[in-house]
Amino acid sequence: MAALEKHYTVVEVAELWQFSPDTVRGLFRNRPGVLKVGTGETRHKRAYISLRIPESVLQQVHAELRCVPTRKAA
Repeated sequence: MAALEKHYTVVEVAELWQFSPDTVRGLFRNRPGVLKVGTGETRHKRAYISLRIPESVLQQVHAELRCVPTRKAA
């Protein structure tokens, strides 16, 4: 993964894939390679984390989602 490869925001991916931002956050939150920038939770404030998703990770997840087998009707 190159440092200069395109990185996407959660909102950009949500618009591309027509998912909600919450769904996108869930898909990428714990993925290796996703940049997480923000502050930790304190006693009086919640944690705020921005995700930046590299194009290579975006393609990996897309390939995994395409390969999910569908159930056949009986």
